[in-house]
Amino acid sequence: MALDSPQLDALLDRVAVGRIQLPDFQREWKWDDERVVSILATVTMGYPMGVIMTLETGPDGAGFKARTLAGATDTTGGREEELLLDGQQRMTSLFQALRSGRPVDTRDLRGKDLKRWYYVDIEAAVAENGDREKAIVSVPEEKVVRSQFGRRVDLDLSTPELESEQGYFPLSLVFDNSAMLTWMFRYVKDDPARQAIWTKFQEAVVNNVIRYQVPTIRLGQNTAKEAVCTVFEKVNTGGVPLNVFELLTATFAGNKAFSKREGYDFRLPEHWDNTKSELATAHPVLADLQSTDFLQAVCLVSTYHREGVPVACKRRNMLDLELDQYLQWAPRIADALHWAGRFLAEQCVFRAEDLPYSTQLPPLAAIRTVLGTDTDTDEARAKLARWYWCGVFGEQYGGTVDSRFPRDLEQVVTWIRGGRVPESVQDGRFVETRLLSMQTRNSAAYKGVFALLLQQGCTDWFHLDKPLDGNLLEDYKAEIYRIFPARWCEKNGIDTQRQNSVVNKTLLSHRTGRIVGNRAPAAYLQMLERESGIQPNWLDDALLTHLVEPSLLRDSDFNAFFERRMSELLVLIERVMGRRTMRAEEEA
Repeated sequence: MALDSPQLDALLDRVAVGRIQLPDFQREWKWDDERVVSILATVTMGYPMGVIMTLETGPDGAGFKARTLAGATDTTGGREEELLLDGQQRMTSLFQALRSGRPVDTRDLRGKDLKRWYYVDIEAAVAENGDREKAIVSVPEEKVVRSQFGRRVDLDLSTPELESEQGYFPLSLVFDNSAMLTWMFRYVKDDPARQAIWTKFQEAVVNNVIRYQVPTIRLGQNTAKEAVCTVFEKVNTGGVPLNVFELLTATFAGNKAFSKREGYDFRLPEHWDNTKSELATAHPVLADLQSTDFLQAVCLVSTYHREGVPVACKRRNMLDLELDQYLQWAPRIADALHWAGRFLAEQCVFRAEDLPYSTQLPPLAAIRTVLGTDTDTDEARAKLARWYWCGVFGEQYGGTVDSRFPRDLEQVVTWIRGGRVPESVQDGRFVETRLLSMQTRNSAAYKGVFALLLQQGCTDWFHLDKPLDGNLLEDYKAEIYRIFPARWCEKNGIDTQRQNSVVNKTLLSHRTGRIVGNRAPAAYLQMLERESGIQPNWLDDALLTHLVEPSLLRDSDFNAFFERRMSELLVLIERVMGRRTMRAEEEA
């Protein structure tokens, strides 16, 4: 890493011909007009604008696809010398305003696209105690400022004569000495007063720009991709955070050897968009699958099959993925995710918002890819379900989990092939009192409880014809409702923890939920019977499918209801985890 302070004009010259370019993972976005004015004011006053950072490239580039800054021309034949990691907006704005000879692409504060030229009001710029930002004037592409819906001309700078006559210097000439001298002679016109003003202006504005130096950190061409990603995330505070997917996109796009061999330019974003669309259409539960989830699964399987390489899927491992490896395993991971969608449906997890952990998808897809149809036996399916639910109710997949994934892949595969039980299954523990604190969808185990109720074949309390499934959840607009409503609980002194607990909640259709409302249980049960025309014993049967004892609900006996349902939910959790849950006294 080296620190340098090149002249601004030298940097902009390198930008103009494509010697300095952007890595393709830099996202397109542009500063608004006010920020362009602000950076121009900063430079014309000679104030520091902050450090920029570049990555030096070798003879074959840096391994990333590159593109010129907006408005520049690539004259290098794809042999850029540096990639701009930090400073895109500053350098793009300065290049377009001072060097390109074209109007600046910007936008107003409402996001409307604009094209603007930038001038300096000479007299305002040299005035004692003048405001430099107010002296920088932004004008439309045609160089005429209008008001009253275009009927009145407030400022006309459409010809060089009008510019000089009114004393507005075009900043686009500042690095073109010949053009600037011609403009200056036109402005001065043998007028001593104007000559004096120009002398002040040259010292106060022009010389500041011409002498301006830009502190630059240069990273060497051997800087690791992971370091580039980390650096970009930490220094690019003005932009949008970079993720591994975007960096890998630029890496794959920069694979010139592959493109030449295969005869086409592989586009990772297009491939991912098509894959995600197919998966989400076939399996709504996968609608929120992220590109990094997919890459982790590819990385897990790729490293699993590479001799002498540890199984891994951390960021640095994903960044080391070669395009050939991605193309080899990505279709198989996509197939495995289709299988995972069906597996989740068997577990009665149908919707993306009901998925306990999206973080279990990468190892699940990797396990399926490695084992193939060996996962389709009854024994394998039972083991996978146990592993899955131990993860959910053991709450093992929150936070940083990329070190758990390789262990899962290796140990679950070994287990299904007849080996020992994986650590994730052995370590999965559920404590009875956790049911009290599970109160929102932020908890994976909270979502898991409702999947277990669906596995029980729970039916709606208004529509009793069939158990709830993925289609009916959507058709009925099913959501989670309290069994003993909040208002009833408050009136009857039920503590907040128990009334908000998952024990006091269940899945019901929107229609049933409206009937339940804030009514007392006996009242809403009578209304359900009256409006649906069902017999009380039929409704009682429906209540039992939710592990709700009808007599306790009809008698509004909250304490007995809560204790009984809590006990029965624990039995369900024990069944899917394949182990006994810890009781309160054991926890103590």
